[in-house]
Amino acid sequence: MTPTLETRRLILRPLELADAEQVQALFPRWEIVRYLAKVVPWPYPEGGALAYIRDQALPAMERGEEWHWSLRLKGAPDQLIGCISLMRHENHNRGFWLGLPWQGKGLMSEAVEAVTGYWFNELGFAALRAPKAVANAASRRISEKSGMRVVAVEEREYVGGRFPSEIWEITAEKWRQRRS
Repeated sequence: MTPTLETRRLILRPLELADAEQVQALFPRWEIVRYLAKVVPWPYPEGGALAYIRDQALPAMERGEEWHWSLRLKGAPDQLIGCISLMRHENHNRGFWLGLPWQGKGLMSEAVEAVTGYWFNELGFAALRAPKAVANAASRRISEKSGMRVVAVEEREYVGGRFPSEIWEITAEKWRQRRS
């Protein structure tokens, strides 16, 4: 069962079907999706959020293979502002997106710290890996700030095309050293 997590400014609530309408309103923006994995349909279809949550995210959560949270400001807990996920996929354990009005405020860095702690402390994994398009400077900065390092370089398919990509990693040991 995916728990609710909190940071200084955020509530991370387990994703639920009722979140689909807000996800659908915020998510389908080129600035958000262009560096996401090619599995995201583009143009994003009407009802895409409902289908994703119902048919993919919730079943994976029930199987204990993925953990998905909606991000909400503590001062406005009814407003979904983005999502963050953990997955048991090889070389792809974390993904996230944030609505445009909330970008550049350090909110995703807070969410990343919370879910990384959950990955290591509650789920007991030894390492966390996340792929990033080299051109996605904002996402790369979050990985740098959170103590990750590049462990592989390859080409990957994204919504916006085929781009040079880096696999970023942090081990449980390094994460715990940073936190102490």
